[in-house]
Amino acid sequence: MRRTAEIEEITNLYFIHPVASRFVPLAARLGLTPNTLTIAGMLFGVLAGFAYYRYQDPRFAVAGFVLMIGWHIMDGADGQLARLTRSQSHFGKVLDGISDTATFLAVYTALALALGRKYGDRAYALVIVAGVFHAVQSATYEARRQEYELWGWGRKSAEPTQSAATARGGSRADARTAQASLVDGLFSFLHRLFYDRLSFPAADVTEKVRTSMAAALDRQPENAAFIREQYRRIFAPLVRRWSLLSANYRTLGIFVCVLLAVPEYYFWFEIIGGSVVLALLIASEYDGYRRLLVQLDAANAAFPEGTHAASEGSSRSL
Repeated sequence: MRRTAEIEEITNLYFIHPVASRFVPLAARLGLTPNTLTIAGMLFGVLAGFAYYRYQDPRFAVAGFVLMIGWHIMDGADGQLARLTRSQSHFGKVLDGISDTATFLAVYTALALALGRKYGDRAYALVIVAGVFHAVQSATYEARRQEYELWGWGRKSAEPTQSAATARGGSRADARTAQASLVDGLFSFLHRLFYDRLSFPAADVTEKVRTSMAAALDRQPENAAFIREQYRRIFAPLVRRWSLLSANYRTLGIFVCVLLAVPEYYFWFEIIGGSVVLALLIASEYDGYRRLLVQLDAANAAFPEGTHAASEGSSRSL
């Protein structure tokens, strides 16, 4: 019921998702839907903003952190529940993205208002700029995950799914199908905006990897599992490093800076430190791409076109 373990962020792997997985069976028995959990998580995030507005009081700082942890748990539980009940939908994905955005928007707005009392308009400008950098860094991180799922495992996360209305039929099926089409269209638009547009810093290396992997898979479709295994060997450690730009570490960074009564430091780190981390991660992607080319060339030499790799998916590597 969990996401791909080899690239999962460590606090998700050993804390957030295990806690969420304990709650999911109860939610299923109570008849709760994944969207209900998403909305509950969004409420936790908004309440965290209200708590952080009074960050000068350590009790409110701790409350804000606990509420954001609650949001993370609900954010993990909604996906697990959707997979358990086979109720994944594009609307759920859109709502999940809205929940994430609403949480950080509430927290950033609250801290901007609080800092505004001290720094005036400069605080608002700082938070807005940090928010833009946040969006680009987060989009690039999520795009890396999706690229890994696609080329490492052949999973297309944005594939349309059959709507419940179509599956059930009935007199209102057409109207429901039309509504589903609108949601699918909205999801496709947001997906292109978030993953294709905002992840532009890594666009060049992304295109290089896509072109190379597509060519290799097209040239040797019978050895697809072996080729994907080589991709995973190289890129799984790299994608794990990208988790430095995940929401989990932002939540921790906000809490530390707020507890020290210097939330402005967090926003400066978002702009400067986050950009340095992003640049280093992209450089590591280029290094991974160069190593991938070597592996693909070796695979092409070892298994000429039409030759099947008997050890597909095994521990063999070139």
